[in-house]
Amino acid sequence: MEGRAVLLKKVTIRDVAREAGVSISTVSNALNDVDVLHPETKKHVLEVAKRLNYVPNLNGKMLKSGKTKMLGFFTTSVAGPYFYTLVESMARECERLGYGLNVFVTKDRQVIMSNILGGRVDGAIIFEEIRVTEEDIALMEKNKIKAVFLDRMIQNETMGSIVFSSYEDSYKATEYLISLGHRKIAYISGVDTMFDSVQRKQGYLDALRDHGYPIDGDYVLQGYFEEEGSYNAVKMLLRQHPAKVPDAFLAGNDLSAIGCIRALVSEGFSVPEDISVVGFDDIDIAQYFSPPLTTVRNQIARQGMLAVNHLYNMIKKKEQGRIEKLAGELIVRGSTRVKIPKDPPA
Repeated sequence: MEGRAVLLKKVTIRDVAREAGVSISTVSNALNDVDVLHPETKKHVLEVAKRLNYVPNLNGKMLKSGKTKMLGFFTTSVAGPYFYTLVESMARECERLGYGLNVFVTKDRQVIMSNILGGRVDGAIIFEEIRVTEEDIALMEKNKIKAVFLDRMIQNETMGSIVFSSYEDSYKATEYLISLGHRKIAYISGVDTMFDSVQRKQGYLDALRDHGYPIDGDYVLQGYFEEEGSYNAVKMLLRQHPAKVPDAFLAGNDLSAIGCIRALVSEGFSVPEDISVVGFDDIDIAQYFSPPLTTVRNQIARQGMLAVNHLYNMIKKKEQGRIEKLAGELIVRGSTRVKIPKDPPA
């Protein structure tokens, strides 16, 4: 006998009601956990629904309740160790709270706003590189949209922020390099439109000024938070200005610090014997890199967890928007050392 495709009829709520010998409203109450049924009736209905492999119409439930039970994370990228840790943390916390997490990777503001304002998610977590405008935020506030920003400080009734103390941590990291005796300290910047990048660069500049060191424009490099971009920027500095080799580098993130060390080694320098290097984030590879990377440990997983919790509490009207800064911790490893003065010529 030749094989034939068998089309299975989709089980409906009416089928469940007929099989269980109850009304459609009783099935609906049992499936939606409405506390009006006798426990035995509810148990019987659920057993029948399971035996028939009944799948509820989620779209219908969403239209009826006005809730999607989904949170949205809007970002321009999920590449790299930071986003891996962040998204993993958010997804776990969403699951714990009975929500799903939709990740929207886009640079299109229209796509972002249509999903947020169109009710596709119950609340939004936004990474600031997207550049949501002040007009967009005003529109979201007017429509009582619940949102948490990870890279911008906003506080009103329905919006808050969970950010890193990037300025303060960068200032302290620069002071640490100064305390080691370094005088020519270069900085590898990220992306100029990103909050953390701007804050870390400003912390570096202010620390130098406050300690009486001049600002040298050649020592402010653009690495775009990328390993290869930082590698190329450091190589260019060393080759174009061989008489201005820095004593130390502060990098905007760990990937930039790793690219920096690779460039220094390729040009014949030793880290930390010749030049010290400090990064940001304390990604997993930092402690295993050679040399192990001195870095500012950011609470990435905690940022994701707190963002979801804050958004959930605003959705449930348990709290209003707030700003919380997460302090970093300087982790000293093998990529920094006290500067040893070179012997004067005989």
